[in-house]
Amino acid sequence: MSRLKMTNPETFDGKLTTLFNTWWKSVTKYLSFYPETREQQKIAWVGTLLTDTARAWDLHRYDTLGESDTWANYAAAIRAEYEDTREAANAQLKLNQLRYAGDIRAYMTEFRALNNYAWATGEGLQEKVNLAMPDSVIDMRFAHYREEFVDDEGFLQATYQVALLVEKKKALKQAKEQMRTGAMGSTRTEEERKEEKRPEGRKQAEGAKSSETNQAPTARSSPWGQQGRWATKEMALKRVPSQEHEEYFQSPESCWRCRQKGHHTYECFAHTTRHGTPLPKAPWKAAGVTTSEKQKRSEEPAEIPAPKQQKIAAVDTMEVEPSWTLPIWANASDQLDF
Repeated sequence: MSRLKMTNPETFDGKLTTLFNTWWKSVTKYLSFYPETREQQKIAWVGTLLTDTARAWDLHRYDTLGESDTWANYAAAIRAEYEDTREAANAQLKLNQLRYAGDIRAYMTEFRALNNYAWATGEGLQEKVNLAMPDSVIDMRFAHYREEFVDDEGFLQATYQVALLVEKKKALKQAKEQMRTGAMGSTRTEEERKEEKRPEGRKQAEGAKSSETNQAPTARSSPWGQQGRWATKEMALKRVPSQEHEEYFQSPESCWRCRQKGHHTYECFAHTTRHGTPLPKAPWKAAGVTTSEKQKRSEEPAEIPAPKQQKIAAVDTMEVEPSWTLPIWANASDQLDF
């Protein structure tokens, strides 16, 4: 049966004393794996791991003591030569500054590594951990563990367990919040999303809205070979069934009246919807109609044209059925050009 082997520790050059303790722990751990090693063999083997100034120190010690050196004296001498006397103080300072940042596993790993040199214990250890934890962790620990902790390991394990519960609870809340905000975001109208992607941008659309509040809609060329536009959204969407409203509202097409491409709702002159529902004839809206003329005509009684009568004025008047209602998203006061 093959014998188990352990990888040799790294070399040590004696320049960075802050690395000595970590290196020396790997050396002692390696030697404990081979307990039958004799003292002179240990000294000689450690000498093979030393380089630069540390190697020179080892050779000088061998020239001075030779075979009379012992492992206990050699280990004490090398520790006195290279051990960082400020290591415990530096670890204590870092331990005081260490804070929990939402990952209890990372915190405990770093805390235990620093405490190997700081040697915090008892009330001092508990105070450092309590100051590093948020109130949510401390409150849950007091709720689950009402008795005093008699040893450091029990205190650390209790803090670790309740912090895991707090992290899981926080993750669950975040997941639920993302689902809620995602559902709310899906209710935004498709027209609003398309408006953000248009080259002219939202600012130009808002500017067009403010300008249209003071003057009548201007005549424009439409894909249907005519000029003009609907006066209001209610008139444009008249007689479009509610189920088709919802479908067109969710579609990527720009027209909510017929669901065809190449134009917007106010410019639609289609005779039927995409599903064949008949639509009323589109009115003519000339560019020369001023605000005062529009107000004057609104005060005059509307004339209902004959069934086959041709256009008799610059503006035809359409009859709006009072029983027809718009869906929730079609606000009458919104005059944006969809």
